[in-house]
Amino acid sequence: MKKLLTIIVFIFCLQTAFSQTHILPKFLRKMYLNKDTSKKSSFVILPAISSAPETGLEVGGAGLYSFYTDSVKSDTRVSSIFGYATVATKGQTRFSINSSYWTPGNSYHFTAGISYVDFPFSFYGIGNDTRSADITKIDQRRLKLYLGAEKKLTDELYVGFVSGAQRFQIPQTDYRTIFYADSRVQNHGGGSNIYVGPSVTFDTRNNNTYTTKGVIITSYFEVIRGYGKTDYSGGFLNVEYSQFFALSKKFVLGVDIQEQSLTGSRSPFYLLPALGNDEMMRGYYNGRYRDRNILAGQTELRYRLSQRWGLVGFVGTGEVFNKSFSWAELKPNYGGGVRYFFDIEKGLSIRADYGIGQKNPGESRQSGFYLALGQAF
Repeated sequence: MKKLLTIIVFIFCLQTAFSQTHILPKFLRKMYLNKDTSKKSSFVILPAISSAPETGLEVGGAGLYSFYTDSVKSDTRVSSIFGYATVATKGQTRFSINSSYWTPGNSYHFTAGISYVDFPFSFYGIGNDTRSADITKIDQRRLKLYLGAEKKLTDELYVGFVSGAQRFQIPQTDYRTIFYADSRVQNHGGGSNIYVGPSVTFDTRNNNTYTTKGVIITSYFEVIRGYGKTDYSGGFLNVEYSQFFALSKKFVLGVDIQEQSLTGSRSPFYLLPALGNDEMMRGYYNGRYRDRNILAGQTELRYRLSQRWGLVGFVGTGEVFNKSFSWAELKPNYGGGVRYFFDIEKGLSIRADYGIGQKNPGESRQSGFYLALGQAF
């Protein structure tokens, strides 16, 4: 498989050359170079261009609008609206918009989002030992909606619910591929479902955008019910634990552990937990390994060079499994990255990470480059 050639416009890297001049337009200086430390709202965009044989040229970008719902109470957390959209010359599109809203004093926390994807993905099979030789390009159309709400019961404890709906459409592909040959792959054509369930969060973090100390434990269970031609009914459990330690004024150590499980008698492949993304197990293609359960952990050492710049190094491990977890099957990942803080007061940053994963016999070592808004966890 040919690797995607990705060209990202690193506007923030121009700070050294232009921060003292008026060469950059005013709106770009305001986005990336503003030194205002008040509690005003802010907006930043991150453009991107990529190319692949199956999509042609893809252009688009991401945008983040952040704000406070209360400028008086100092403990009110940062709310945000995040959007992402791309379009490819061969007709594929991706779009998503997500929001996180904290009411004054953090009494309530609301989340909502919608995403649509008409874009191919790479399928390697089910399990923790898939091969790159089995790669199959699968076209898909996917629509997701979600809504969550939690109420603060104590200073650290929130209780609420999650809900949403999903629709996956997968056209037929080559029957000689592992996508059809592997009996563990269920619901080849996709399906539709709705879900609702409880959520509980324990949160002692001193900041929700750049945490230097504290703990957050998030957990939810989705009761899933298929509709239409989908006969799946079951559930999805997610539990994540993160803790942060301020080692000094400039060094912060973060630890993150996550477990996900799909329940029920069937295993629709598009609902299976997948290993690897820009937040956990960086270096692995999302979906290279997928199964009914996933357990992964990572630790990240963060060094704040200045108000604007930071460096990180990370190491982690994880695996997917059907029923039995095996210590011997854990996969490694490690890497590092750079942070540029475009909003110093809110602790908001652009991050660029390079992650390295496992090298399987006869394959190139797995790796990945990530450019995103905000911390990995």
